[in-house]
Amino acid sequence: MAEEYQEYVTFRITARDGSEVEMAVVDEFDYKNKHYIAACAVQDDTLDESGRYIYQAVITGDDFKAVKITNAIEYQKIAEAYMQMGQD
Repeated sequence: MAEEYQEYVTFRITARDGSEVEMAVVDEFDYKNKHYIAACAVQDDTLDESGRYIYQAVITGDDFKAVKITNAIEYQKIAEAYMQMGQD
């Protein structure tokens, strides 16, 4: 069976080492009246499924900005809520 091609919305972030990383939105969800996205890194036109990263999505018109969640406790709560949604 041939692999199904899926197109993703992408955005770029700056990694800790200063390099630019392309990310693909793989999921969206709302938590406590805010919108979030789960994303995977893109490497050579494929998704690196070894990790998902959660960002707050600030939507402006037809576009959005991915905002890093800097508070570790808040990030943990949001990640737990996201994982719970996948189990429902």
